[in-house]
Amino acid sequence: MLTAFARAFRTPDLRKKLLFTLGIIVLYRLGAHIPIPGVSYENVQTCVDAAQKGNSSLFGLVNMFSGGALLQITLFALGIMPYITASIILQLLTVVIPRLEALKKEGQSGQTKITQYTRYLTVALAILQGTGLVATARSGALFQGCPVASDIVPDHSLFMTITMVITMTSGTAMVMWLGELITDRGIGNGMSILMFVSIASGFPGTLWSIKESGSLAGGWINFGGVILIGFVMVGLVVFVEQAQRRIPVQYAKRMIGRRSYGGTSTYIPLKVNQAGVIPVIFASSLLYIPALIAQFSSSTSGWKTWIQDNFVKGDHPYYVTAYFLLIVFFAFFYVAISFNPEEVADNMKKYGGFIPGIRAGRPTAEYLSYVLNRITWPGSLYLGLIALAPTVALASYGGAGNSIGGTSILIIVGVGLETVKQIESQLQQRNYEGFLR
Repeated sequence: MLTAFARAFRTPDLRKKLLFTLGIIVLYRLGAHIPIPGVSYENVQTCVDAAQKGNSSLFGLVNMFSGGALLQITLFALGIMPYITASIILQLLTVVIPRLEALKKEGQSGQTKITQYTRYLTVALAILQGTGLVATARSGALFQGCPVASDIVPDHSLFMTITMVITMTSGTAMVMWLGELITDRGIGNGMSILMFVSIASGFPGTLWSIKESGSLAGGWINFGGVILIGFVMVGLVVFVEQAQRRIPVQYAKRMIGRRSYGGTSTYIPLKVNQAGVIPVIFASSLLYIPALIAQFSSSTSGWKTWIQDNFVKGDHPYYVTAYFLLIVFFAFFYVAISFNPEEVADNMKKYGGFIPGIRAGRPTAEYLSYVLNRITWPGSLYLGLIALAPTVALASYGGAGNSIGGTSILIIVGVGLETVKQIESQLQQRNYEGFLR
């Protein structure tokens, strides 16, 4: 990987793309540290320091995706979560709304229209989430147990509230624009790169807090143990993310005039983890709902106490069991809506393709569904184990389970692999061009 980056910096046009991407990353990290108007920066820092020393925050997942900007209520406090949520919603609606499904099949023009809808929905979600964040900060519920939590937003006027919401919405729109700039003029997928940077920015502080949590010798032992486990998990994630079941496809020969076309052999790559990290995000978001309801509820009934005892701590058996089952469920659910065996079988039949030993049409669709279900089982179990193992193991270190948990490792490894593949493909194009000359 380091060799590929060194060769890329020696190539003028790739060097420009890499430097442009690094410049956008610097701007993104600067925006994540600029406070918005109406927020007491001193009180925020006091509560953030207290939260880091205490238990993990209820908003740990969203704070991780924003690179720590959420709890500090900065310009990019919402980060890329509104865009991720909007993209997932549009992808789900494509299955149930015929108009969106028709746009998806129109090619580049239809995809441009869906992207435009995604931007509109991102702004709407940013307004909604920004309003919720301001209301949470004003009530003091953003930092439970902090003595100055209710003084984070001193001015409760309507004008200041609207100003704060507009500022955070503008920050989300700017994040979306920076991500699209990276996609158009830089290297890799812009939103994925910004997500990678947001998650990786919390690693050094979390690892150092693990080192400081023990004695001099014990702290370094804990630090080394976490690093070793991290490398083992990265190797496991790389191995499974690259694993795929290749279904052979043969295309029949066709005579057009005097020439023969077709007759080629290819394959359909079905990844073991076909759903990616989406099931983990779905399951985490769904499990946050009961905890949020309990946090904002003013009653002192038994159900609130039960939820706070069983569904807030990441290592509780009820939480772990529900989390694991939801990940498995959403893995099958997402694969079912993102991969349509009947559509793939129809396209193969249209162009004269067939799977050796399987008849074209409905038998091909049934065979693809059978294979997909078989490989989704180990993929979903793998996702559940990867997501839960670090969270349970690092539960005693507060927010460390969120910062360097399985979700973080899955995203970082996936984005890193895709970015390196894109750099290597562009390098190969230039090397082959020079060789042919």
